[in-house]
Amino acid sequence: MTTQTLTPGARTELPTSTEAAVLHGALDIRIENKPLRPLGPTDVLVEMRSGGICGSDMHYYADGRNGTNVLTQPTVLGHEGAGMVIAAGSDASVAAGTAVVIEPALPCRECPTCLSGRYNLCPSGTCFGSPPTDGLFARHVVVPEAAVHVLPAAIPAEIGAAIEPLAVAVWAVERAQVRAGHRVLITGAGPIGLLVSQVAAANGATEIVVTDVNDDRLALAPRFGATRTINTATAPLDLTNMDRLIECSGNTHALAAGIQTLAPAARATVVGQARPTVDGIPLGFLQRYEIDLVTAFRYANAFPTAIKLASSGAVDLPSIITATYPLESAEAALTAPITDPTNLKVLITF
Repeated sequence: MTTQTLTPGARTELPTSTEAAVLHGALDIRIENKPLRPLGPTDVLVEMRSGGICGSDMHYYADGRNGTNVLTQPTVLGHEGAGMVIAAGSDASVAAGTAVVIEPALPCRECPTCLSGRYNLCPSGTCFGSPPTDGLFARHVVVPEAAVHVLPAAIPAEIGAAIEPLAVAVWAVERAQVRAGHRVLITGAGPIGLLVSQVAAANGATEIVVTDVNDDRLALAPRFGATRTINTATAPLDLTNMDRLIECSGNTHALAAGIQTLAPAARATVVGQARPTVDGIPLGFLQRYEIDLVTAFRYANAFPTAIKLASSGAVDLPSIITATYPLESAEAALTAPITDPTNLKVLITF
């Protein structure tokens, strides 16, 4: 097997191991050297530049689990990542020296679900950083070429990891079917909610109401497309005839209350992580007015749109990033959104 290298002759050997942030258990993350798997014909070796902290990473660190998935062995965290290709397998078409963002889902690409285009729902799929699959908080990673998307010069790889949550927002807005002229309610002013707000605005929504219980985050929402904000801890949700609800908080009460604001034939989309079972959803109201209740899981074919929105300036990607930490400070990065609630997207930079 041959490989392409960034500077032929200058790099005599590819790295066989890499420094990474390895979670051993709740509150136990260690910076260790991990072996790199050999570069296959359709693989690329990426030297990482940025990795984003997601709520799931925080749950794994705090509790050793995220939802029903439990940490059973030491695992490298991280599923938001971008970097520079430094070597490519003999059959790969992405050249060394190319800046890329990594799409972390690893579907089988062969089952009926994948072949239908909905590879995000692959029954046997895995995901970088979802235990036991090692993730992207490492100085180098070997990934399939199919998992990378080329970054244009307008998006430096040092912030490219934020494309992944933007892809979540793109898919959420697509599932919500936001159209020009729509009135949209977004519950949750975290990074996903504020990215959803920008994507909804790019899709032509004329009224975007963002709710939360955090005044600091709500204060930022107008910068990201909100036409109105409501702190639902201190003010009533005095909305009617909204066209779309996009629930980004994971709060059952926010979903139930948001549904009650919708117009007949509207649509509610669940984006925030849902509980296994939920009581209190107004099913009779949904049925009486034929309101569609749909869900969104990760994304399918959303990265190209996310890259286009960020590179054009339609989405302000740099402003969503509020803190950066070196790999050695991964523990501080994982707790930063808790220790400082004004934080939005926190990145590990390499």
